Amino acid sequence: MNILQINSSAKRAGSQSTTLANQITARVLAQHPAASLTVRDLAVTPHPMLDEAALTALMTPEADRSPEQAARVALDDALIAEIQAADVVVLGVPMYNFSVTAQLKNWIDAIARARVTFQYTANGPEGLLTGKKVYVALTRGGVHRDLPSDNQVPYLRTVLGFLGMTDVEFIYAEGLAMGDADGVLAAANEAIVAAVA
Repeated sequence: MNILQINSSAKRAGSQSTTLANQITARVLAQHPAASLTVRDLAVTPHPMLDEAALTALMTPEADRSPEQAARVALDDALIAEIQAADVVVLGVPMYNFSVTAQLKNWIDAIARARVTFQYTANGPEGLLTGKKVYVALTRGGVHRDLPSDNQVPYLRTVLGFLGMTDVEFIYAEGLAMGDADGVLAAANEAIVAAVA
């Protein structure tokens, strides 16, 4: 079994979403001690955004790419290889301004590649990253679950499902800025124990 943990907080230290992601991963490893673990911290190694140069590189045939273009595509290739190899994916996802972080969006833009992680067929789009269990640790200063202000869960369900990852478990830690962060994190830890049983 291969576990891939993605930390998407902008914080290198002291991140509550990373703490919860670590707890999820520890639970999975306790059940599968022989599993391999890859951790990608997007604060430590930020992935570049999908800009015009990156799009041009991706659309240029491999044999015609400049060294700079080849190097840029290779950055995305590395992330794609990690997600393809993973059996379990753990995402640490704080809420920034009602959405996912720019770091996570850059990662998603890198792994979403036509004819590699999804394809279009006569019957519509088909995700190619199937057979994976995904755990998402969500941390929010306020309370947004099942409210119009929650733009994270609908987006993540859509984009992960589009890529073939439909077995997704969300663990919520909400109200962290509302006076009882310790209680919120304790409840989230209980939810992790129940989810990774």
